[in-house]
Amino acid sequence: MRLFHFSDDPDIAVFEPCPVLTPSVRPVGREWLNGPLVWAIDGDHDFMYLFPRDCPRILIWAKPETAETEREHWLGGWRAAAFIERHWLERLEAETIHRYEMRSEGFEDLEDAGMWVSRRRVIPTERIAMSRLDREFAPRGVELRAVDSLPPLKGLWHTSLHVSGIRLRNARDWEWAR
Repeated sequence: MRLFHFSDDPDIAVFEPCPVLTPSVRPVGREWLNGPLVWAIDGDHDFMYLFPRDCPRILIWAKPETAETEREHWLGGWRAAAFIERHWLERLEAETIHRYEMRSEGFEDLEDAGMWVSRRRVIPTERIAMSRLDREFAPRGVELRAVDSLPPLKGLWHTSLHVSGIRLRNARDWEWAR
């Protein structure tokens, strides 16, 4: 199992556990997920973080129970799709991010979209600078889709697809979509 953390910081020697900036409502017994942790993503889901840090995005893929009509309509022949606002494309093409690889020992699988956490400090084993991020999606079977606005896609959460929204507070007119 390969685990990664993505950052715009090229000089991280050690990842120290830290609490999330904006705590979420967690199920009973899982409140600890707002506490000090090191977060990582597995290799199958790393495409979720191939973006400039503040880039708002919606990511979708089929689950076992996804209706075939929805799979075909939203994904076609792709494994997943990533939606961003068109005005972010230039930054996606120009910005460099850093992919830190981590040993999987000491990480706990959250069984949620490839996310793993460690309650202990983690020393990365490798760092790779990644540029031209727009070219990273197709080789992973992910279609990158630039749209004028993300709020019209809010209905995706009512489909049988897996839907993840990241940094949506930065999307144009996202307050309107609530």
